[in-house]
Amino acid sequence: MAAFIAAQRVQHGVPQAVSCRALGVSQSWFYKWKRGDASLRRARRAALAAEVARLFALHQGKCGSPRITADLKDAGWSVSVNTVAKVMRELGLAARRRKRRRSLTRPGKGRWRAPDLVGRDFTADTVNRKWFGDGTEISTDEGRLHLASVLDIGSRRVLGFGLSEHHDAELAYGALAMAVAVRGGNIAGVIFHTDQGSEYTSGMVRAACERLGIRQSMGRPGSALDNAAIESWHSTLEFELRSLEHFTTRARARARVAAWIDEYNTARRHSAIGMIAPAAFEASQRDGRAA
Repeated sequence: MAAFIAAQRVQHGVPQAVSCRALGVSQSWFYKWKRGDASLRRARRAALAAEVARLFALHQGKCGSPRITADLKDAGWSVSVNTVAKVMRELGLAARRRKRRRSLTRPGKGRWRAPDLVGRDFTADTVNRKWFGDGTEISTDEGRLHLASVLDIGSRRVLGFGLSEHHDAELAYGALAMAVAVRGGNIAGVIFHTDQGSEYTSGMVRAACERLGIRQSMGRPGSALDNAAIESWHSTLEFELRSLEHFTTRARARARVAAWIDEYNTARRHSAIGMIAPAAFEASQRDGRAA
């Protein structure tokens, strides 16, 4: 009926007020229809709320409104991050806060230190410009595991990692060797930034860097901000894996950490690279160069 009233105005010049009186309907009802069906808006809002709640649960409460908005847009929704944030507030959904990570740096006793080639500039115009390395702990019922990681800041991809019962140079070397292998070995000139831990000042790691043309860089002792990029990644690991799962064995921890890193690289959206996963970002960069 409302469509008929609107058509009379367009086709025959009949005022909407006249048509409403003739048909026995109120003008307020007609204008309410003209502005949009409230029941349809309510239905859409309810469907949006249900989908937001589903995605929040799917991500185990780890994701806030920006990442959930990106998921919704990929699924065909036309929605803003502010609307998603409002829906989350109405539903009482809030991503868990991260805890600050305790530093495990053990300064080397020798005099050698690499200069700081990064200066807290955690950006790179492409991959294989700046890598960041650091270590953290994984607790299990069988005792601790130490994790060493290597992150390419250009794509936020974790290139290499190693897990060991010992926090030493062999562990750091293993993570670095994996990163080099992932990049095909041709990485001369890349900056490898770490703290001044003994594992990174060791002769083993220094010799490997010199052999491969890697330029070592180190922040100041006791300054987490100088290596904030990899510190942030290990905080994400704590937030999205270690705080949620209990590992009864070291073998279980090894398997879950490896699986989580693969998911991080291939599926987890990152705000710094356009809300896509690191692997997808690298693929888009390759496609752009090929074009």
